[in-house]
Amino acid sequence: MKVLFLVQKEQRAILDRLYEGVAAHCECDLRWLSSDEQRNLRGYFRREVDVSRYHRIVFFLRFKQEIRQVGFIRTVPNLVILEHDAYQNYIPCKYTGKFSAHYRRLPWARVISSGFVVAERLREEGFDAVFVPKGYDQTLLQDQGRERDIELAFVGSTNSVAYSGRKALLDELAGVEPLVVTRTHSGDEYRDTLNRIRFFVSADVGMGEFMIKNFEAMACGCVLLAFDQGDAESRALGLQDLHNVVLYRDIPQLQEKLARLRADPELALSIARNGRDLALSHFSFSRIGQCIVEALQPALRPRAALSLIERLRLKLGI
Repeated sequence: MKVLFLVQKEQRAILDRLYEGVAAHCECDLRWLSSDEQRNLRGYFRREVDVSRYHRIVFFLRFKQEIRQVGFIRTVPNLVILEHDAYQNYIPCKYTGKFSAHYRRLPWARVISSGFVVAERLREEGFDAVFVPKGYDQTLLQDQGRERDIELAFVGSTNSVAYSGRKALLDELAGVEPLVVTRTHSGDEYRDTLNRIRFFVSADVGMGEFMIKNFEAMACGCVLLAFDQGDAESRALGLQDLHNVVLYRDIPQLQEKLARLRADPELALSIARNGRDLALSHFSFSRIGQCIVEALQPALRPRAALSLIERLRLKLGI
């Protein structure tokens, strides 16, 4: 299968290993699009793309730019959209409902969503949606086996409307527990900091799926204290409370389980090891890349006939 894989050139997350994981399992033409190129997909395709060469054309681009160019995107054949932010479709934020509205104009496109329940909800709305979770960079993030001198911590951003629930929970926890909240540079500093943390607090409040930090913390051997996203989401990922993860719904429950782990270091160590093993076997970017390619392979829905105006624009390149 020959795949044109269009990704963001300027992106906060470093996802090169994910792209390599995809390329390892198909004939992949990977291209990094600048912000200007993403803003003018019609022009980019006119200059740079022969769509007849590809069995699948995969967008992993800024949703903000996609929704502004749906008229052109409707002309792209064999379209698959890889989306890590579609959970925002179902939470109160500026994109509430906008993913559904966008996909309704592209009903033949396949959507690969990083949330199990999100994919289910999209399928219930009639879309061709497939679940492939987020993962982590296995070449960078490993358990170094070092002494963990930070007991309880969160590493990452809280400066976003989508993260308002995360910030509120972390602030509440910091009022009753010795929580460290910090940020690091990507790369070695991030890995080394995770390897100093015994209990990593994941606070993906109200998101309905587990963000990438969960898998990164597990891979680095932290005991993951994860905000519970519901039984269906946990089962889809193989997460089991007090076996390979610690799930909580509120601060009192988190404190209760944290007290148990402090009193039983062997249990805490067992959870950390089981979580690390699960991450290694299921959530490395090499494995997630393979899953993405597997999700590309089934036949796509027939694309609706283009309107006269769309055909004219395509012919004229405008």
